[in-house]
Amino acid sequence: MGLLTEGSPLSWEDTKNLADHVRKHGIIQFINLYKRLRDRQGDVLKWGDEIEYMLIKFDDEEKVAKLSLRAKEILNILNEEERKNPQNVKSLWRPEYGAFMIEGTPGSPYGGLLAHFNVVEANMHNRRQEASKLLLPGETLMSLTNFPRMGALDFTDPPAKPSPDSGASRSLFFPDDAIYSGHPRFKTLTRNIRQRRGEKVAINIPVYKDKNVPNPFKEDLKSLGDDGSSAKVAKDDHIYMDAMGFGMGCCCLQLTFQACNIQEARTLYDQLTPLCPIMLALTAASPFYKGYISDVDCRWNVISCSVDCRTEEERGLKPLKENKFIINKSRYDSIDSYLSEQGDKYNDVPLVYDNDIYNQLMDNGIDRLLAQHIAHLFIRDSVSLFSEKIHQNDLEDSDHFENIQSTNWQTMRFKPPPPNSSIGWRVEFRPCEVQLTDFENAAIVCFIVLLTRVILSYKLNLLIPISKVDENMANAQKKNAVTAEKFWFRRDVTFNGKNTDNNEPEYTEFTVNEIINGKKDVFPGLIPLVNSYLASMDVDADTHCTIQRYMKLIQRRASGELLTTAAWLRKEVLSHPDYKNDAVITQRINYDLLKKIHDVQSNRISCSELLGPCTTSKTTETIPAAVAKAEKCPSTGH
Repeated sequence: MGLLTEGSPLSWEDTKNLADHVRKHGIIQFINLYKRLRDRQGDVLKWGDEIEYMLIKFDDEEKVAKLSLRAKEILNILNEEERKNPQNVKSLWRPEYGAFMIEGTPGSPYGGLLAHFNVVEANMHNRRQEASKLLLPGETLMSLTNFPRMGALDFTDPPAKPSPDSGASRSLFFPDDAIYSGHPRFKTLTRNIRQRRGEKVAINIPVYKDKNVPNPFKEDLKSLGDDGSSAKVAKDDHIYMDAMGFGMGCCCLQLTFQACNIQEARTLYDQLTPLCPIMLALTAASPFYKGYISDVDCRWNVISCSVDCRTEEERGLKPLKENKFIINKSRYDSIDSYLSEQGDKYNDVPLVYDNDIYNQLMDNGIDRLLAQHIAHLFIRDSVSLFSEKIHQNDLEDSDHFENIQSTNWQTMRFKPPPPNSSIGWRVEFRPCEVQLTDFENAAIVCFIVLLTRVILSYKLNLLIPISKVDENMANAQKKNAVTAEKFWFRRDVTFNGKNTDNNEPEYTEFTVNEIINGKKDVFPGLIPLVNSYLASMDVDADTHCTIQRYMKLIQRRASGELLTTAAWLRKEVLSHPDYKNDAVITQRINYDLLKKIHDVQSNRISCSELLGPCTTSKTTETIPAAVAKAEKCPSTGH
């Protein structure tokens, strides 16, 4: 979650009138930060994960499962320990958009030791247990990307009704009571995004056209209170959604890395960017929306549309009059430019940025690539402002900068150090969908962390044109993308010039399997590169075992030997005895599916088609104990 400023939210009209004020002082704050911290050196590798969870309430008599709107109550208790002893908490807990969501992170970041990989899964398990102790009978905590019936009739506990004629979202489907009420940021963003756009957001996701799906598939929106505005933008054969909650009510898995200096942070930002669509496809986990089966596997476009505050002018539907720019993407989307000198030649998409801000940054000694990146972020307005934060000390504060920085929700985020902090330059890796089990989430996290070590140690070059990354992002969301789609990726990642000497293109199309596991005589594969790196390190047997458990999951998912979460969820619904080949997820189908997920998460049943063998971990919380007691893995014999 982004900046959580305390205070009184302003109306959209007041926020709009202060947009230039926020931009002006946000840029001054960034310039001051940059001048003070650009030469900062010597920060050590630190990293951490963020997992978002949903609260699910089962009614075993009625055979229904709903979203429990008790996040505020649970977070108040979880946060009490942090308030009492902020330096020594096991987990940090934060609110998220939904009144049914909580976000958990490790109490302190991990470091550069490979032994830390032995505690990631245990930490995730302990986080889940810590929050689960506060649940009521029938409730459970799930790392579920999207609740299958969110927005369908009667999906919350307690029941909440949409209010299409009033409130923050004015949705036909998503009630304002399902928005987290413990902080004004969330409803304020919802209201202001809708008002800035000039209409409700419009999300259209293709429906899965099974044999009993009406042709065309079209919902009766008028019966839900539509005044005609929704019918105007809802597309035939698509699942239509009209509120921020449908996107920001999804859960994800994110990682943040601290670099040793600004240059390393820029390198990581660029080199991880081509991996974003690959990891999105590999972690695909959200094929269901509003009680229907969709024809996509990922949440990304849903969230992108759910916070798309661009006006008709900015979307190019009307001539520019009230607005300054035609903006090609939502403020939640893939990045638009690389930041390193190596990446400069691959910035092949014209970048829209504020020229005055760009010149101001250049005049203050900020280089062209970083200046255009910041000037691009600052074409956006603030969409949430608090009265207590209008006037700030630009030498000491950074809230105006973070106000706009943190509401540019992109695949990667480049993060300056906070003022007066021991925290260094960081990058955030944001595309992954959260997985059902701690084992899967730990595997994804450790794989990405290892890739950062390989990239920096071997000085790999994964760069491809930004336009190709955009193509990959579109393909990554398609049904069964891991096995059915191809992705642009660099042929020679080792800087040896082989492709140029042979007059071969720098990049070509690969399957996810070829990118992850390699293609003979063409591409080595990311897992073999990781294994080569590990072979050069002094890795103890237990840590090696832990890592190999995780790498095998990644390999098998990429090859299609194991199902992605999205493919497994589809299979479960399509094979349910109550399914009528109509793309509808009934209350009973939803209940049975979530019950099975709960059993898989709780290790009550095995699920080899999703997880494979060797999936349980007995690691403890401390690094020495984890190294000593890491599970003996039958696949390696250690």
